[in-house]
Amino acid sequence: MTAPPATVADTPAGVPTARQLRSQLRRARRRHHPHSLGDVLGDAYVIVLFTAMYSWFLVDAGRRMLDSPTVGSAEPGVRWWLALAALLAGAGLAWQGLRALGPLLVTPATQSWLTSAPVSRRAWLAPRLALLLTAGAGGTALLGGALALLGDVTDPTALGWAALAGAGWGTAGVALSVIAQGSRVGRRWPALPGPVTMLAAAAVTVLVVIVGRTGGRLPHPPAAPTAALVAVGVPLAVALTILAVRALPRVDRATLTTGAQFANAAATAAVLLDPTMLAGLVESRRWRRIGRVHSRRYLPGPRWWVLLQAEARRLRRHPNGLLIWAALVLAQYAVALALPGLAGPIQVILGYAATDRLTGGLRAISRSAGLRRSLGGSDNALRGVHIVLPALGAALWWALTLPTAAGGPPWLAPMLAVGVVAAAFRTATRPPVDYGGATVNTPFGMIPVDLLRQGLRGPALVAVLLLIRLLLS
Repeated sequence: MTAPPATVADTPAGVPTARQLRSQLRRARRRHHPHSLGDVLGDAYVIVLFTAMYSWFLVDAGRRMLDSPTVGSAEPGVRWWLALAALLAGAGLAWQGLRALGPLLVTPATQSWLTSAPVSRRAWLAPRLALLLTAGAGGTALLGGALALLGDVTDPTALGWAALAGAGWGTAGVALSVIAQGSRVGRRWPALPGPVTMLAAAAVTVLVVIVGRTGGRLPHPPAAPTAALVAVGVPLAVALTILAVRALPRVDRATLTTGAQFANAAATAAVLLDPTMLAGLVESRRWRRIGRVHSRRYLPGPRWWVLLQAEARRLRRHPNGLLIWAALVLAQYAVALALPGLAGPIQVILGYAATDRLTGGLRAISRSAGLRRSLGGSDNALRGVHIVLPALGAALWWALTLPTAAGGPPWLAPMLAVGVVAAAFRTATRPPVDYGGATVNTPFGMIPVDLLRQGLRGPALVAVLLLIRLLLS
């Protein structure tokens, strides 16, 4: 007689539970890092204090800016619909970020020693899910309250309803991302919410721009529909949270560690003030996602002509940069309608961002000496070839957005466009960060002046262009 086959539900005797493992890990961490309860509460108090202080400062500055006569007046309907489009775009970007992080993630050590052991996956991940849902609800509740304050809402009850609406929809979004993380490989629906919401934001913005440029008027509700948002969002959050808890056993080890590398790179880039650490990881993931391409012959010609064709083909195989370029054109027209007094300075900032999205090839050759040696030719010649397409993109972007920002002498627009290209060139050709520079002792602590100078290569030129635009407009 043979023994019955083992099932997934069978657990070997003597295996500790998830709660026991967490208790042992907590005791081990306390031996290495002895922190009292007072230290933890003090750190939490500082975090809450600074978050509240800076959040109130941003909200107050935003209200003053919207009411300032220098910004210019705009129709309430235009601002209402553009705010809706901004919320949809923010939701799409947040979904993409949650998908990049996991959102549930564990360290490689935890993956090797704990999630690969016969421990209940749901019991181990449940506290992480609770913490994630709490953070999502708290952050979106603050966002809802801030948006209500920006809309000149001062009633405490109305602010509470706005915060509750934000918390409900934020919790629903985070729970849905956990369900997507636990879905089977090959399912396509987890990739749809982000692009769908961003396409909806683009459609709303296009409608507002067309109606606004033709002199039409857009209807808008007399008050924010917070009651309807709460009535739909809170039950949806409860239902999706239950489904997320049920999906925890289906979250495999591969998806748990997918976002750990991304989170570590983001934290390291923030601490070391070197965004290239995160940009390199994002770029490699992007090209791995493409997987396979069809090669074609280049048209014959000199070296610069072949390299220019290769750069154009790189942009075609990675169309996200072109999509962002087009989205920034639309954003400039939206800013000109909602904040007409800031259209000129925002044109400089968005033009720099649009040009920078086209400098992927220039960044690649500037950061790799081996690639430059394999291509041949001088470094200046290679950089000159790879700045051609970004310069053409900047010229076309500036020509398309020229009707949104009038004012100033005739030579101002060409000069600003050339300055934006120069700023993008300086950013893309930035050398590796040198951490041995000078620091200055101030009452606020040691400030790495040389490190900040290296990080501002490119954006500093944009600041100069902004000053010129404000003085001559």
